[in-house]
Amino acid sequence: MSATVTARETVIARAVPMTKRRMPGILLGVLSDGSAVGLLALSMWLIVRAGEQPPVLHLTFAIVGVRALAVGRAAFRYVERLSSHDSALKQLAHLRTETFERLIPRVPGALETSKRGEVLSAFVDDVDQLQDEALRVRQPKIVSGIVIGLTVLVVAIASIPAALVLLLVLVLSGFVAAWLARRLAGESDRELAAARSGLMDALLERFASAEVLAAFDALPAQRARIAAAEARLAAVQERRARSAGLTGAIVALGAGIATLGIFLIALPAAGESISAPVFAAIVVVPAAVFEVYAQLLATFTARRAVEASADRIAELTEQPLPAEIPVDPASPAKLPAAVPTGTPLLAAQHLSVRHAGADHDAVTGISFELAAGELLVITGPSGSGKSTLALALTRLLEYRGEYRVAGVEANTLAGADLRSFVGLCEQSPHLFDSDIRQNLKFAHETASDDELLAVIERVGLGPWLAERGGLDARVGEHGALVSGGQAQRIALARAILADFPVVILDEPTAGVDRERADVLMRDLLGAIPDDRAVVLITHTDLPTDVTGARLEL
Repeated sequence: MSATVTARETVIARAVPMTKRRMPGILLGVLSDGSAVGLLALSMWLIVRAGEQPPVLHLTFAIVGVRALAVGRAAFRYVERLSSHDSALKQLAHLRTETFERLIPRVPGALETSKRGEVLSAFVDDVDQLQDEALRVRQPKIVSGIVIGLTVLVVAIASIPAALVLLLVLVLSGFVAAWLARRLAGESDRELAAARSGLMDALLERFASAEVLAAFDALPAQRARIAAAEARLAAVQERRARSAGLTGAIVALGAGIATLGIFLIALPAAGESISAPVFAAIVVVPAAVFEVYAQLLATFTARRAVEASADRIAELTEQPLPAEIPVDPASPAKLPAAVPTGTPLLAAQHLSVRHAGADHDAVTGISFELAAGELLVITGPSGSGKSTLALALTRLLEYRGEYRVAGVEANTLAGADLRSFVGLCEQSPHLFDSDIRQNLKFAHETASDDELLAVIERVGLGPWLAERGGLDARVGEHGALVSGGQAQRIALARAILADFPVVILDEPTAGVDRERADVLMRDLLGAIPDDRAVVLITHTDLPTDVTGARLEL
C-alpha cells in the first residue's frame, strides 16, 4: 500500500466511530429498510388475497402486519437517524480537535506553501465531508447488504428462478451504474475540494484586503475572480448531480427489468406451485429492493468524495514534519522552579536557524546571554532574520548550536513549557473580535477586573479605555477599532498578565511615525516589570535614553 493511501486511510479511520457506537444505528437501519421491503410485499399479498374473498380472520394477521410495518418503517428510520448522526457528530468533534492539534506544530513553517483558503477549506469543508464515511458509506453498505441478502434468500425459498432473476439484475445494474458514475463523476469528485478551496481563498482575500482592493480600484477584478470560482464550483457540483441522477435512473430501470423478468420467467417456471398472492408479492419486491439498492450504489460516489477530502487533509496533517519544525522530546526536561543565581535566563552559542524546507540558514552564528532585568536589542535590515530568530527563541522553529533557557537546553523542553517562560509579542498581534476583557483574560483566565485595569494602566491605556467605556469596549475584527500602537500595548498587557520571565517584542513600533514611535517604545519598555528580561527586535533607531546590549544581524 502506497504512503498516500496509508495516510488517507489513517485520516478516514479517525472519522469513523467505534463499532459499538455504530451498531445501534446499523441494527435500526436494517429494521427500517427491512420494514419497507416487507411492507410492500405484504401489502401486495394482502390485496391479492383479499380479492379471493377468504374469511376475514384469515387476513387479520396480514392487516396487523401491514400496520406494524408501516409504523415500524418510519419509527425505526427516525431512531436510526438519531443514533447514527449522534455517533457521527460526536466523532466529528473529536476529529476536528485532533486535526487542529496536528496542524498546530505545522504553524508557522510547515504550511507556508499552502494558501489560507486551502487550509481553511480542509479544516472546515473536508473535515465535515469525512463524516460521510460512517453515515453514507459504511452504514449503507452494511444495512443494504444485509437487507438485500435476506430479501433474495426469502424470495429463493418461494421461487429460485425469481431469486436468480432478481440477483442477476441487481448485479448488472450495479455494475453499469458504478461504471458510468466513475466515468462521469470520478474527475469531479477530485475537483470538488480544489474548487471549494479556490472559492474560499478568493472570498478571504476579498474580505481581508478590502481596503487595499478599493484603494487600487481592484474590487471589480476580485469580484470577477470570485464569480469564476463560484462558476467552477457550480460546474463540478452539476456534474456530480448529473451522475447521481443517471444512477437513479439506472436503478429505476433495473427495478422495472427485474419485475418484468420475474413476471415473464419465474411465472412459467413456477407453474401452479406458487399461489397468486405469493407470486404477486414476489413480483413487487424489486421495487422495494432497488430502493434499498440505490443507497448502496450511492456509497461509491460518497466514498470518492471522502477519499478526496481525506487526501487533502493528509497533505496537511500526515506528511512528516520538516526537520526545521520542532518536535517535543519523549521525556521532556523541566524548567527549574527558581533560576539558579548567576544563570542567565537565555543563553545562546553559535545559534543557527533556517526556515522550513530552506536550503540555507536565515540566521547563523548568534551568541548572547540575557539575565533578569536586562535588555537585548536585536537590529538589522528587513529580511536579515530578526523575526526568524524570535521564532527559534520561542521554539516555533528548530535551531542548531546551543540555546539554553534558565540553564536548560531548549530542545530538551516541551514547547509549551518553554513558551510559558519566553513570551512573544508579534509585530502584528492578533486581537479577537471581542471586548478588551476577553482579549486580556485568555492570558490569565482568573484575573479580576481590578487586575486587568491595573495592567491596562501600566501599559498606558488607562485614559483611552475610560473614554471607550471600560473593559467591555470592543476591539473589532482583527483589532479594526484600535490603532497599531494600541494593539501593541494590549499585546504587552497580555504578556505582563501571563507573567513571562522573558518578553520578546518583535518590531513593536512598525507602522508608527517616528515621534509617536519613540513615545510608544519608552512606554512599552517602561511597562515591563524590572525583574523581566526583554528582547527587543527592531530595524529603526532607538530613543537615546533606551540602552541595552545590542546584537546586529
